[in-house]
Amino acid sequence: MIMQKTLTPTMEDYLELISNLKKRNRVVRVKNIAQELKIKMPSVSEALKLLVKEGLIIHKKYGNIELTEKGNKLAEDVKSRHQTIFKFLNEVLGINPKTANNDACKMEHSISTITLERLIVFLESIKSSYQE
Repeated sequence: MIMQKTLTPTMEDYLELISNLKKRNRVVRVKNIAQELKIKMPSVSEALKLLVKEGLIIHKKYGNIELTEKGNKLAEDVKSRHQTIFKFLNEVLGINPKTANNDACKMEHSISTITLERLIVFLESIKSSYQE
């Protein structure tokens, strides 16, 4: 897992959203992100400039948005952290899916590598005990 702490939670959220939109719609535009986040398109454009500068996305004005290889790896890492935390909150602690998802969104940005690794081991051990 890549733990890139130079990215802000907002930048991580953008990468995660671009990846999800790409899988859903195949084409990602500023308008799609703005609608999803319920913010204005100029705000999205400013955030995308930072991601371009970091080498995480490719975006020409008025064009589609593509993740670079580095951006895709980071997006997948954020999604993996989110899924792990969501699974723990929902399946182990019994938190309802909506709350578990909202909490996972917040926690995915601040969880330490060691805590995440131990959470993964814990979830795997529970899974294997159910399969026996």
